[in-house]
Amino acid sequence: MQEREKIVRLWFDMWLQQKDLGIDEVFTDDVIYIESWGPKYENRATVKHWFTEWNTRGKVLVWDIKQFFHKDNQTIVEWYFKNEMDKGNIGEFDGISLVEWTSDNKIRCLKEFGCNLNNYDPYQNGDIPQFKEEKIGWF
Repeated sequence: MQEREKIVRLWFDMWLQQKDLGIDEVFTDDVIYIESWGPKYENRATVKHWFTEWNTRGKVLVWDIKQFFHKDNQTIVEWYFKNEMDKGNIGEFDGISLVEWTSDNKIRCLKEFGCNLNNYDPYQNGDIPQFKEEKIGWF
C-alpha cells in the first residue's frame, strides 16, 4: 500500500512541479486515463504528450491528497485540486481517482471523478427544492 501511495504522490508532484519525474515508471504502455470532464488518453505516450502540452498553458497550484482506500489491485484517492490557466482562469474542485494497478505496481487505468465545491441545501427554505441558476461544472 505504501508503494502505491508513493507512486500516486509522485504523479501529483509532477503536476505541481511541471516536470516529468518518471511517467514511464508510473504508467503501463497501454494505460487508459480518463479525466473527470471527459478526455480519455489510451496509452502512455499520449499521457506524456497531454502532461507536457497542458503545462505550457496552465499550472496546478494545489493537488492535496485527503485519503487513500485500497482493495486488491485498486486504490481510491480523495483529493482537492486547484489550477490556474494562462488566461487567468482559476478552477478548483474536490475529486476522486480510481486507480487500477498491475502486479508490479504500475497504473493500468486511472479514472477521475470531480465534485463541485459550491454545495448548498436546495430544501433550506421548504419542501420544494430551490436550485441555483448556474452553469453546471465541467466534471
